[in-house]
Amino acid sequence: MNTATPSSQDAPAQNAQTPALAIEGLVKRFGALTAIDGLSLTIAPGETHGFIGPNGAGKTTTFSLIAGFLSADAGSIRVNGQAAGDISNLRGVIGVLPQDALLPPKDTVGRALTLYARLQGMAKAEAEGEARRWLERVGLKDSWKAPCGTLSHGMAKRVGIAQAFLGAPKLVLLDEPTAGLDPKSAHQLRELIRSVRESGTALLISSHNLSELEALCDSATILERGRVLTQGALSELTSELNVIRVQIAGNTFPETALRDLWVVHDLSFDKASRTMSITLTAGLDAPEVGIAEVLKLLLREGVPVSGLSKGHGLEARVISLK
Repeated sequence: MNTATPSSQDAPAQNAQTPALAIEGLVKRFGALTAIDGLSLTIAPGETHGFIGPNGAGKTTTFSLIAGFLSADAGSIRVNGQAAGDISNLRGVIGVLPQDALLPPKDTVGRALTLYARLQGMAKAEAEGEARRWLERVGLKDSWKAPCGTLSHGMAKRVGIAQAFLGAPKLVLLDEPTAGLDPKSAHQLRELIRSVRESGTALLISSHNLSELEALCDSATILERGRVLTQGALSELTSELNVIRVQIAGNTFPETALRDLWVVHDLSFDKASRTMSITLTAGLDAPEVGIAEVLKLLLREGVPVSGLSKGHGLEARVISLK
């Protein structure tokens, strides 16, 4: 559902590139409720940005404002440097997958996708070719003649994903893109997202699946009741240099010996994931010093280590802000 967005002022260039999305001071009210309260956000070409927050945080409202389904009460939105009021300049520039997107039930999949491509200004032959290409990329090339109303929820979601990527949009908005998909289809979509962003397409993804966002995104915004709690590169949001996570193969480890290590300040253990969260002593020259000491002890004690990472996970970061 490629569309346009409302906006006003010129956005500053970022690294000599025009931002794929530039939002400044965005406000949206519904009567006495302020759904979005002063949101600012810049996404560079090729960047994948996660949009995180509980239900009612303002994620879907923001998507609707960017897509032009709603008008803002204050602030500006620009897509690829264009004032979004000029729909002719933004046709095909933005692609949108709403969470509950509906397809025309009596149309065939091929007819529906070709129509969406034609609405971007493509000639009939080009539109059909583009529709077939994206239908194949989402694994549904044999569904060209299937009526949309006969598709399963997962198949309809994949058709919706295909329409969002039709043409060469500069920005794609994905609202819960893997909800309802089987594990194989969800994996295929994640790989598709990785390949698309390499072409310079920017993505804004809203999802409650934080591990998925952690794997896909370069940066993220965490919202609560329309306000930004925190925002930045994912590495900054999840990383704390004095925290390491060590996953082991079993549930037993030399806890006392670890706590007595000079590099260990504190330690906790999650039995479900078999993961130790170790806070290192302040003042170390580098976290690698602490990592080396911890691993030496575990290996000496015969504890099988199956994974190690620095910093907190995205889920822990979100919980810590509540």
